Amino acid sequence: MPAVDTVTETPLIVTPSAARRIGEILSGEPPASVLRVSVEGGGCSGFQYKFDVTQERDPDDLVIESGNAVVVVDRVSLDYLTGSRIDFVDDLIGAAFKIDNPHATASCGCGTSFAL
Repeated sequence: MPAVDTVTETPLIVTPSAARRIGEILSGEPPASVLRVSVEGGGCSGFQYKFDVTQERDPDDLVIESGNAVVVVDRVSLDYLTGSRIDFVDDLIGAAFKIDNPHATASCGCGTSFAL
């Protein structure tokens, strides 16, 4: 596996709540697992967020580490996510990751897809 630089000042924020939940998820996965966050075409608003647990890293990935949480984002997806905040919300209607994206001009009701 190629070496990956850890970025200390990042254009993407992972909240403490999200970092805790990611750490919990990764603790049940094989060693060296990370959460990959990406943007794909599709969804009801044009683009959709995708979350995958993987052991694969690319040399040009943005790597965010916080405690036991490791999040990686490919450079193409980062263009859509720069300035965003990844949070984990646990409320009466359910628990889920939420991305607050300043580039999104519209989003669907469930928050998993967005338009630019």
